[in-house]
Amino acid sequence: MLVNPKPEGERRRPQVDDEAPDIDDPAAPAPVRLPIVMLLVVAAVAAGAYRLLNSRAELAPAAIEKPQPLVRQGRNVAVPEGSPVRARLAIAPVAEQDIKRDLVLPAMVEADPARLIKVLPPLAGRVTRLTAELGQRVEAGQPLVVIDSPDLGSAYADYDRAKVLLALALKNRDRQRGLAKIGGAAEKDLQQAETDYVTNEAELRRAEARLKQIGVDAETPEKARTVTVTAPMSGSVIELDVAPGAYWNDSTAALMTIADLRTVWVTAMVPEKDTALVAKGQTVDVVFAAYPTETFKGRVLFVSDVLDPDTRRTKVRIAFDNPDTRLRPGMFANATFHAPEQRASVVPSSALVLKDDASQVWIETAPWAFESRSVDIAFQQGEQVVLKRGVKPGERVVVKGGVLLGD
Repeated sequence: MLVNPKPEGERRRPQVDDEAPDIDDPAAPAPVRLPIVMLLVVAAVAAGAYRLLNSRAELAPAAIEKPQPLVRQGRNVAVPEGSPVRARLAIAPVAEQDIKRDLVLPAMVEADPARLIKVLPPLAGRVTRLTAELGQRVEAGQPLVVIDSPDLGSAYADYDRAKVLLALALKNRDRQRGLAKIGGAAEKDLQQAETDYVTNEAELRRAEARLKQIGVDAETPEKARTVTVTAPMSGSVIELDVAPGAYWNDSTAALMTIADLRTVWVTAMVPEKDTALVAKGQTVDVVFAAYPTETFKGRVLFVSDVLDPDTRRTKVRIAFDNPDTRLRPGMFANATFHAPEQRASVVPSSALVLKDDASQVWIETAPWAFESRSVDIAFQQGEQVVLKRGVKPGERVVVKGGVLLGD
């Protein structure tokens, strides 16, 4: 039996499960909505980044317009308003004061040259005995050294010979005078006799003076070859160059040195630039290293007229009485010279700025405008600096923080 096919419209449709869901359907599953959420998040981040870049671009010109700390123009420096440097600067006027300068210099104790003697041997010979020691105090006329000298025997012999020849010359002169009175002597014989007498008399005096210089008696019955050297003055033996048994053949070399230390000198060397601050009669305070708690008062006795070419210093001496010999040659001390008052420009030491081995200060030429200026320093005393030239009293200078204005 034949079956008629169904009409075309009535043919079977695909199953509903194979159809795509409607994306606009709120009842659609969650996996379908996730891509949309991610797109929205990316768009929001991009918008925030755009706004941030625009804000930075707007702030950049403001940063460029920030004021500079310093404005330089040659040797002049200006500190603009709002600069943090202003808070770190201190400005004060240059003061003019009466300054009394104290010049402190190292010094040393020396023996007074007018009270110092080098003991020389009167003759060459061998030292047989030494009766003085280094540092010993001796009295004038005290025996110091005994020398055995052959030259002393020769000096005695010269004296005896001169004495005999003078006696013979005296007899011959008297005889010629007697003959001349009766006409029995020639005139030339009388003149020769007179000449011989005068010559021998002078020779005797020379020989006698030689023995006296040696320090012996010409008429002593015991004419030994030893001579005793005695102290020429009272004092202390500060140098000793001889020892028993030594043969001394140089009469110009000192055996020892004796100094009278009842008066000593304190010697200081004043720099050339400060020479004008020291004068004869000026008061000086001296403190010795051996007596640090005591101050010795003195006055300048001598200022040398000659400058030492090597040290470029002037020698200054102060005399001190030293009856107890507390001050000894070679001691170190500090001498304080009190110079007269002088009126000068003064600034704090903090105002100085060192540049290229030269000192300079910053002068205020206008409110918060400054100019560097070189200055010459006279001296520094404590925290104050006395200037010779470069600034005038009343000018305002930077006394703190000037180094910030430098290059």
